[in-house]
Amino acid sequence: MSSLEAARQALHQLSDPARAKVQRGFFKNSAEDIFLGVPTPSLRKIAKAFAQLPLAGIRTLMQSAIHEERSLANEILCLQFRNVPEAGQKKIFDFYIRNRRLIREWDAVDGTAPYIVGPWLLDRDKALLYELARSPRLWDRRIAIVSTWWFIRNGRVGDAFALAEILLGDPEDLIHKATGWMLREAGKKDLRALERFLRKHHASMPRTALRYAIERFPPEQRQRYLQRRASLSLRP
Repeated sequence: MSSLEAARQALHQLSDPARAKVQRGFFKNSAEDIFLGVPTPSLRKIAKAFAQLPLAGIRTLMQSAIHEERSLANEILCLQFRNVPEAGQKKIFDFYIRNRRLIREWDAVDGTAPYIVGPWLLDRDKALLYELARSPRLWDRRIAIVSTWWFIRNGRVGDAFALAEILLGDPEDLIHKATGWMLREAGKKDLRALERFLRKHHASMPRTALRYAIERFPPEQRQRYLQRRASLSLRP
């Protein structure tokens, strides 16, 4: 039995139909997916057991119609990235970007972009993120903004605000949520920068993004932002 077949078997042995039914409710964009109902801690244990799976096997998993098989591929890819020297990280980053069309759900983006794209680009040219932020593909745009979480963790918030500004007019709620999330995280590092951003954009930014961005503000301050947005958006 190949390592790929063994990894799949280990995953399928933990299938839980009741949990799978619940999981499906969290993924509106995955109507065609098959869910196994494998808990995330169990999936991570399997990933550690098969952390040396070759990239060809990872790509096969990424192409699967089974949601957890794709999740397993993403988890293994992140593990490999963390545990190889710079040359190996470049290979994994390039593989990820080249195969990013196989990333097709919010959990796949959130589980990979901050841990592969973010670390690789931390001290490198970030032009790719600005290209992705303008992509017609929803998941490219989410990769762009969520990757900045790694920059924010390292005290670098500029790109998060710049990319958020590009994405404020995005039509997709999943981008509104991700943008607001990164704004909130950036605010933890630089509250004044977040407040400057909100003074400029709060009246026109999507309500979901605003609510996420101000989630940690005191209740009275949150209400003021929301009320001002509501009153300004009603003006002719």
